[in-house]
Amino acid sequence: MTNPYLLDVRGLHKSFGHTEVLAGIDFQVAERELVFVIGPSGSGKSTLLRCCNLLEEPTSGTVTVDGVDLTAPGVDINKMRQRIGMVFQSFNLYPHMTASGNVTLALRKVLKQGRAEAAETALAALERVGMADKAEAFPNELSGGQQQRVAIARALALEPKIMLFDEPTSALDPELVGSVLKVMQDMRESGMTMVVVSHEMQFARAAADRVTFIDGGLIVEEGPPEQMFSNPTFPRTREFLARVAHA
Repeated sequence: MTNPYLLDVRGLHKSFGHTEVLAGIDFQVAERELVFVIGPSGSGKSTLLRCCNLLEEPTSGTVTVDGVDLTAPGVDINKMRQRIGMVFQSFNLYPHMTASGNVTLALRKVLKQGRAEAAETALAALERVGMADKAEAFPNELSGGQQQRVAIARALALEPKIMLFDEPTSALDPELVGSVLKVMQDMRESGMTMVVVSHEMQFARAAADRVTFIDGGLIVEEGPPEQMFSNPTFPRTREFLARVAHA
C-alpha cells in the first residue's frame, strides 16, 4: 500500500549528548497541506524540521519523504534533498552574487543545468516571489524581506515536493514580515506542501490546515487552527497561546 503522506515521521528521537530534544515524535503531512508547528523556545521545533531533511541525524525513528525512508542505508540524501526545500531564519545568501546568481548556483550545481537554462529558471522563480526586478541586485542592496524572498526563490527553483520554513520572518523588521508571508500564502494557494515553524500566529490562524503544538520534545496537541486557538484541549497549550497572545 502506498503511503498517503508526503512526509511521514515515526518514533523520532533526537539527543544531543545526554539531552533528549525529541522524545518520540509521530508527525505526518499530506500533499498540499500547510502545517504550522508552534511551541516554546527549546521545545524541539527546529530540530524536528532539521531531522526532516537529515540536516540533523535522528537518534532513532524514521523520516519518509515522498515514499523514501531517508534514514534507510544507501539512500542518496543529496538527491532526496532536492525534493525538500528549506528556508532558514537567516537568509544565507552569498554576498558576492546577485539575486539571480544565488538562485542559479543551486540549479547549476544540483540539477546540472546549463548557464542559459539556469538563468531562465531562476528568473521564473524570482518572478514567483515578486523579485524579478531585483534579479541583478546584490544582497546588500536588498532589504531583509527581499533577501528572504530570494532565499525562498532559491528553494522553489529546484521544484521541491515540500517546503520547510524555520522561523522565516523572525530576523525581519516588523514592516517587512508581510511581504514574506504574502509569498508563503501564494505558495499555499498554488498547492505547495509546507511545514512552517513560526510565531506568526495570525498567519497560522488564517493559512494553516493544521496547527501542531510541541513542548518538551513531544507533540502535546494538534488540530485545525480554529480549535487550537479558540478551544485548545490541554492546559499547557492554553498557557502557551495566552502568553504568546500578550507578548
